[in-house]
Amino acid sequence: MDTFRAIGKKTPPGTLSDTRTTFVMRKIRRYDCAEGCPVEAAMDLIGGKWKSVILYHLLKDGTLRFNELNRRLTGITKRMLTRQLRELEEDELLRRTVYAEVPPRVEYDLTSDGRSLAPVIAALKTWGDARMGPAQPVRTKRSRERA
Repeated sequence: MDTFRAIGKKTPPGTLSDTRTTFVMRKIRRYDCAEGCPVEAAMDLIGGKWKSVILYHLLKDGTLRFNELNRRLTGITKRMLTRQLRELEEDELLRRTVYAEVPPRVEYDLTSDGRSLAPVIAALKTWGDARMGPAQPVRTKRSRERA
């Protein structure tokens, strides 16, 4: 059964909005239902199309800025990237650091919980590599016309 609760989060000192407390509604799930519940709990944290890919790039490249992540994730909209980053931050898998500069600089890096997912992400990459087979060159419309 799902329940909701309001969570007051103070922004870290030194950020642009350190005098405000924001309230978010966070979905609280109970995972005492069956044998597979730990898998369900893990998939709630890293499931979806983009979260594991974001975690992969942060594990591989370390601290990244928003636009650096956006360039690495082809096909994701800025809105979806923002949403996924917020969810990962809320789940304490990554840390968002805002520097009081003009223009503001925001960096993302993994927390210790996020880094603990390294073997899981590596296993997903290995499995994906085996399923995809050897890498094929990207075929564009122009290259097909020449052939």
